[in-house]
Amino acid sequence: MAAQARGRRLSTPHFGLTLAPRPVGSPRLGLVVSRRLGKAVRRNRVKRLLREYFRRHRALLPPADIIIVARKGAAALSYGEVQAELNRLLLPRARSGEGEKT
Repeated sequence: MAAQARGRRLSTPHFGLTLAPRPVGSPRLGLVVSRRLGKAVRRNRVKRLLREYFRRHRALLPPADIIIVARKGAAALSYGEVQAELNRLLLPRARSGEGEKT
C-alpha cells in the first residue's frame, strides 16, 4: 500500500501501473487481477503473461516497486500486445524510439 501512495501512476488501454522508486535493489512486481476479467482461467492467463513480461525484461526495468492492475480487455491480449503496451511505459528505449529499425 505504501508503494501505491508514493508511486507515480501511468496507464495504457488495458493496464494501470504504479511505479514507486526504490533506492537500491532490483524491481519488484505486484499484480492486481480482479474477478471482473472473468473466471480463474482467464485471470491466471493474464497473470502468467505479466509475470513472463517481467521475467524477460527484469534487467531493463528501473529499480522500483511495479504494481500492475489489469483492466477490462486484458484477458484477450496476446503476449506481443502485452509487451508492446508495457514497453511504452517501462522501457526508456521503447519510449524514445531508440533501437527500432527504420
